[in-house]
Amino acid sequence: MFWNKRVVVGDAERALIYRNRRFERVLGPGVYRIGDWRGRTEVVLHDIAKPEYAGKDTDALVAALGARLDEHFALADIGVDQVGLVMKNGKLEDLLAPGSRKLYWKGLVPIEVVATTLSAGLELRSDIAQRLRQIGLLDRVALAVTVPNESAGLLYVDGKLVRTLDAGSYAYWNFQKNVAVELVELRVQSVEVSGQELLTRDKVSLRVNLAASMRVTDAVATRSKVAKVNDYLYRELQYGLRKAVSAKTLDELLGDKASLDADIYGYVRDQLDGLGLEVLGVGVKDVILPGEMKEILNGVVQAEKTAQANVIRRREEANATRSLLNTAKLIEDSPTLMRLKELEALEKVTEKIDKLTVFGGLDGVLKQLVSLKSGG
Repeated sequence: MFWNKRVVVGDAERALIYRNRRFERVLGPGVYRIGDWRGRTEVVLHDIAKPEYAGKDTDALVAALGARLDEHFALADIGVDQVGLVMKNGKLEDLLAPGSRKLYWKGLVPIEVVATTLSAGLELRSDIAQRLRQIGLLDRVALAVTVPNESAGLLYVDGKLVRTLDAGSYAYWNFQKNVAVELVELRVQSVEVSGQELLTRDKVSLRVNLAASMRVTDAVATRSKVAKVNDYLYRELQYGLRKAVSAKTLDELLGDKASLDADIYGYVRDQLDGLGLEVLGVGVKDVILPGEMKEILNGVVQAEKTAQANVIRRREEANATRSLLNTAKLIEDSPTLMRLKELEALEKVTEKIDKLTVFGGLDGVLKQLVSLKSGG
């Protein structure tokens, strides 16, 4: 008839009939003749291969269908303290935020919406977190964090510390609350204090470079009491260095740097007590003197070495003189030894001449005359 319209609904479709802009009924697959007096009937086709209802009249449909709603739709009505897990074909495919209300078509894709209450700790189950990561939703609805080995994680909810996290992967709902995780390094860290201009007790100016190693032993105590760990430790090392250097003379510093390290270590250890920090070692790397002070010290060292050399020389000269004296006494008491010494002297002389003339025999050589003629 003139006032009817033909409506064809496919297997993957549903039709909503509106008359005078008010919902009337749902049509399943088939061919229909719909009365359309003066164009007052509207037919809206929906593709249920995408089961989420795309219309803007969800609440009106729920009210109009009443008890018949379950024939065509699955209603997800999520409380304010819940999240909705949308299961399609038995697999998690979507997530609904707290307070959501949404319709899903029945008949083509099996749909189940599981309302899950947000736990007090807001932590997601590992299987849910893994699935949400697979479908690309995890970072939108949760805070995901991995705590590496030799680290600790501090979980804050609305600015309040809730718990400490060991190494591992975690995820927390970020609905309605501000969730944050701060990572704390537990491995040994080094701190350098370089180029410190200091005065010793005897007013000598010098520059010192210092190195220290530390680690965090209590992440909660450290983060709750110290704003910036490295800055705080640097400052305390600096104070300890100044205090230790000002209490010693230059000679004491240069003569025993180990005691300087011990003094700084003791000071810093006391300052870090109760802060969850442990200083493992402190060491002075370099003590740098001004140019003029280097020259003075070099002069002192040179003078000391010269004095030591003079002492050694005098000692050797005394030993040599003492040896000569002993030899003279032996020669005086033994004519034979005297003769042997004379022969030894004659042997040394003859080694250095070309021609030797002897008058009166060997005895004459030894007692009266020795005539030496050199080759020139």
